[in-house]
Amino acid sequence: MKAETLGWKEGMDHFAAEKETALSQLSSAESQLRGMKEKSLAQEKKKTELEARLASELEKAKSKAEKAKDEADAIVVVYQANAEAAQVQAREVAETAQTRAYWIAELAKCQSRRKTLEEIHARGFDLTEEIIKAKELEADAGEMASNDDDYDDDDESKSGSESGEELDGEKTAPGENQEP
Repeated sequence: MKAETLGWKEGMDHFAAEKETALSQLSSAESQLRGMKEKSLAQEKKKTELEARLASELEKAKSKAEKAKDEADAIVVVYQANAEAAQVQAREVAETAQTRAYWIAELAKCQSRRKTLEEIHARGFDLTEEIIKAKELEADAGEMASNDDDYDDDDESKSGSESGEELDGEKTAPGENQEP
């Protein structure tokens, strides 16, 4: 019986040792599992934080892109309006220049006519009324020619036509370019 009890005792000691080993392995496995859970939770938390940051950055980028688009659209509208205004202004300037050129040409004609009439008058013909009318027409044309702008071109065109030259530099003979 003693031997049997001793056998049982050895068996129990063996089982107790196995139990201790199993408990220590279980404790180690539980501690590893807790560590892995903590790591997993930390990684999940980092993942959630990164997703939140990325979503925030994405919203900021979308907002900046929308603002940039709106600003670009506003700039395009302003440039289009400026371009249209510049075209209108260019047309107006062209029309003004064309009108001014017409009146400068008319002034040159009137000056030439007056000069021709004065030359004929100097030869003994009485053309006083025609000269007065020609001077009035010349004054009106001169006023219209210089009405738009104050250019020094008026003085040059007057001096050129008073010397008996047309604007293109050709001399006029008495009696030429007379208008009725």
